Amino acid sequence: MRLLSERPTLSQRQLARELGMSLGKTNYCLRALIEKGWVKMGNFRSSAKKSDYAYALTTAGLRAKASATLRFLHRKQAEYVAIEAEIARLRAELAVTPSALTPSAVKVGDQRAPSARRSDSLP
Repeated sequence: MRLLSERPTLSQRQLARELGMSLGKTNYCLRALIEKGWVKMGNFRSSAKKSDYAYALTTAGLRAKASATLRFLHRKQAEYVAIEAEIARLRAELAVTPSALTPSAVKVGDQRAPSARRSDSLP
């Protein structure tokens, strides 16, 4: 719906490409949005091709878009809080200070050749 509100003159083929969906699925979804009353479809009056349409969000469509955006934002905020809690739990479990978890402080593995590592371990 965001894409339709920003670029109402996109063809179904262009819309499908932008969304990474098949043309048939895009057509099906557009028809469902039109049937719900969230999108209206109109011909371009100035177009020579009668197959050119413009898709506009209706007032109900704008409300639905805002509601979906708000639900998405709440879900992502909850995920963020859960991730922060998980990080805090892992830090406590490891008894590591937050500064010790910086990318430069964490040593994932020695990337040197095996011969170079052996010489380092010799007394």
